[in-house]
Amino acid sequence: MDIKKSIEDIVEKIKGDEALQKQFLSDPAGALKKLTGVDLPREQLDAVVSGVKAKLTADNVGDAIKGLGNLFKK
Repeated sequence: MDIKKSIEDIVEKIKGDEALQKQFLSDPAGALKKLTGVDLPREQLDAVVSGVKAKLTADNVGDAIKGLGNLFKK
């Protein structure tokens, strides 16, 4: 299992589905199981949840920075 690729796929799915975003925030394990169809062992689940959260946060920060940059363009 390529965890990095899985995380990227999961992030894209979560970003495109508001209901899934809410589920991930309230029940990350359930959301991941729904997305992957796999019930991961706790240590793998924690790693994937952390990776998804980090990627979502990084993407949101990047989008915010781009938005700020657009404020100063003429």
